[in-house]
Amino acid sequence: MILHKHFDVNAEGHLTIGGMDSVELAKKHGTPLYIIDENALRTQCRIYREAARKYFGEDALPLYASKALCFTGIYKIAAEEGMGIDCVSGGELYTAKKAGFPAERIYFHGNNKTDKDISDAMDMGVGTFVVDNNDELSAVSREATRRGITQRILLRITPGIDPHTHRAIVTGNVDSKFGSAIETGQAMEIVKKAIDTEGVCLAGLHCHIGSQIFDIEPFADAAAIMTQFIAKIKKECDFEIKELNLGGGLGVRYTEYDREIDYADCICKIAKVVTELCKKNGIAQPRIILEPGRSLVAAAGATLYTVGSVKEITGFRNYVSVDGGMPDNPRYALYQSQYTALIANKASEPKTYRATIAGRCCESGDLLGENMELQKAERGDILAVLVTGAYNYSMASNYNRIPRPPVVMIKDGKDRVAVKRETYEDIVRNDV
Repeated sequence: MILHKHFDVNAEGHLTIGGMDSVELAKKHGTPLYIIDENALRTQCRIYREAARKYFGEDALPLYASKALCFTGIYKIAAEEGMGIDCVSGGELYTAKKAGFPAERIYFHGNNKTDKDISDAMDMGVGTFVVDNNDELSAVSREATRRGITQRILLRITPGIDPHTHRAIVTGNVDSKFGSAIETGQAMEIVKKAIDTEGVCLAGLHCHIGSQIFDIEPFADAAAIMTQFIAKIKKECDFEIKELNLGGGLGVRYTEYDREIDYADCICKIAKVVTELCKKNGIAQPRIILEPGRSLVAAAGATLYTVGSVKEITGFRNYVSVDGGMPDNPRYALYQSQYTALIANKASEPKTYRATIAGRCCESGDLLGENMELQKAERGDILAVLVTGAYNYSMASNYNRIPRPPVVMIKDGKDRVAVKRETYEDIVRNDV
C-alpha cells in the first residue's frame, strides 16, 4: 500500500491503482491521464452517508461539493449513493441536469449568482439556494415572486473561525467575500430580512470554515457559534431554524507526513458536540447537512505522465520534465500543494533520486513539486502523481493551448473513458 489502500505495486514492479496496472493504462489511453478509482470514491460516499445518518439522524444528508471534480459521471455516482450535491455555478448546474441528478437534492451556492443563474436554477427546480448576501436575497425574492413560487433557502453565515489552514482556502473568517458575519451583527440583520421576505422560505443556515483541516476543534468551535446563533434567532425572532449545514473541509492524506483521518469517527465526534450544544442552548437539533468534496474524490485519483527530459544542474538541482503540468494541475503553482510522486514502471525500486517535477509550459512556475523523492527517471518512464482526484481536472486550463487530459474511471478490473481527451480541434472550436 502506498498512502491509500488502492495504490499498490504488482509483481512486475508497477504501480497499481484499484488493482489495475498504471503503466498499461498509460499505454492504452496515453498521457497525461487522470485516473479515478470508482470503488474508492463510492467507499468514501458510503462512509459519509452512513456515518451522517447514524450519528446525526436519518434525515442527515451529505452533499458532494462538486467544485472538487465535476463531470456527468460523478453526479450519476452521487445520485446512486444517496448523496445530495452542492453546485456553485450555472455550468455545474447544467452538468447535473445533463446527468439527470434529482434537482430537489441540489444546493445552489455562490457569492455572486447572476440573474440568469437564479432563473435557470428555478427552471431546473433546484431544491435549495444558499443565499450569500442581501442583494442576492432580493434577487431570489423577485424571481420567485414573479413565478408565484416560494423558494427554499439557507443563509450563508461566517462564524469567524480560524481553522489554522492555508490562508487561500480559509472562508469562515469575518473578513471574507462569503456570507454575513455574526460578529458584526450583519448575520442577524439578514436573518430578520429573510424571515419577512416574500417568495422565500428560510429553512436554515450554512457555514464553511475552510479546507484541508485535520482536527475537529475548528468544527466544534463553529458548531458552538452556530448553535448559539440559532438560539439567539429563536429568542429574538421567535423563529426556528430547522437545518444547519456545517460545510466540509476535512483533510486528505497527500503525503506520508499527513495524518490519516477516520472520517466516520470525526463525524461521530462532531455529532456529539452538536447534540450537547443544542441541549445546552435549549434548541431542537436541526437537520444536519455536510458538504464533503476533497475528502470524497481526492484520494481516489491519480495522474499519469510520460517523462521527457531529465536535466541535472551540477550544484543546484535535478529536473524531471513531464508532458503535463500546471494546465492539468495548477495547485502547486497556486499554493505549493504537496504531493507524492513515483516512477510508475519502477514503483518497486527505492526512491534514491531527488528532483523538481517540471511541466511543459513556457512558464518558470510550471512545477508539480520541488525536491521530491523519486526513483531514477529516464525519458519514456511513466511518472505518477497520487491523490489528484480533487481540484485537478476541475481547475484544468488550456494554457499554452494544451488540450486537457481525459478522465478514465476504473472499477473491478475494468476501465472506461468518462471524459474524452481534448483535441486541438476542440481548442479552436469556438474561435470565430
